[in-house]
Amino acid sequence: MRVAVAGATGAVGREMLRILEERNFPADEVVLLASERSAGRKIPFRDSELTVSRLTKDAFCGVDLALFSCGASRSIEFAPAAVKSGAVVVDNSSAFRMDEGVPLVVPEVNPDAMAAHQGIIANPNCSTIQLVVALKPLHDAARIRRVVVSTYQAVSGAGQAAVDEMQAQVEGDAPAPEKMPHEIAFNCLPHIDVFLEGGHTKEEKKMVDETRKIMGEPHLAVSATCVRVPVYNAHSESVNVEFEESVSPEEARALLANAPGVEVVDDVESFSYPMPKDADGEDPVYVGRIRRDDSRENTLNLWVVADNLRKGAALNAVQIAEALIEKGMLRAAPVK
Repeated sequence: MRVAVAGATGAVGREMLRILEERNFPADEVVLLASERSAGRKIPFRDSELTVSRLTKDAFCGVDLALFSCGASRSIEFAPAAVKSGAVVVDNSSAFRMDEGVPLVVPEVNPDAMAAHQGIIANPNCSTIQLVVALKPLHDAARIRRVVVSTYQAVSGAGQAAVDEMQAQVEGDAPAPEKMPHEIAFNCLPHIDVFLEGGHTKEEKKMVDETRKIMGEPHLAVSATCVRVPVYNAHSESVNVEFEESVSPEEARALLANAPGVEVVDDVESFSYPMPKDADGEDPVYVGRIRRDDSRENTLNLWVVADNLRKGAALNAVQIAEALIEKGMLRAAPVK
């Protein structure tokens, strides 16, 4: 099997390569693609180094699977060419997520949606992925009526340049903010992506729309507030969930403890709860602080934390690819 990683030199692309190696993904050959300025760079993979080639429409000849993490505009330009060459594309950008004919997939939540793919499968937004992984087992048990989520999103979600900018600010060399609208060190910014009509940000709209699509609940009541916080990596979310029937904290813990991709960390007596520091570099979605909301009937509060570069992006994409292979949904590239 020939696998291409488009956007291989970016933070998520590099993480995809690490995960392909860690999980011993069955690739006979891995092709690295990036912009012209990155062409020629060498990146370690398995027991050798791979040379980055320029991303072009002709670069996908003989490729069976293409993992894209190079931004929406490049996905729109190059993903159709990859599909035309015979590859299945798993795209990490926002380009195709809400397209009616493109499945938006989290393997622990809606794996059956992959069967409808026409060459492209979309990887959801990082903050949406960890949310729906935590919601799915609860929704199956007691049906969710309403979700209110506030995110505490790490700076790595804005790219390596934003991380470097925060690091300079932490060290006392505070340049004028370029990657953030304001200084992020020792600060919180209730502003991720652009503002839309009505005052919501695009990130907040993504969470609402994507959660509904993945959960198969187009009318689910979802309210989101997205905040950038001065944490290097791993997103946190405060989630208020209203159910159609009663679910106790004990029942929720049991359901989540048995759910794929979830690890419950919830022992307040020992001050044990999910934290970004502990989730950094790890695969699970961690859930804790599970408790009743005494102000509203049939409602629980959760605290959800996950590594946004792994489960929130690269790992989810690789899991989709693994599921495609397992289910026999990966088309072979045509013989040239």
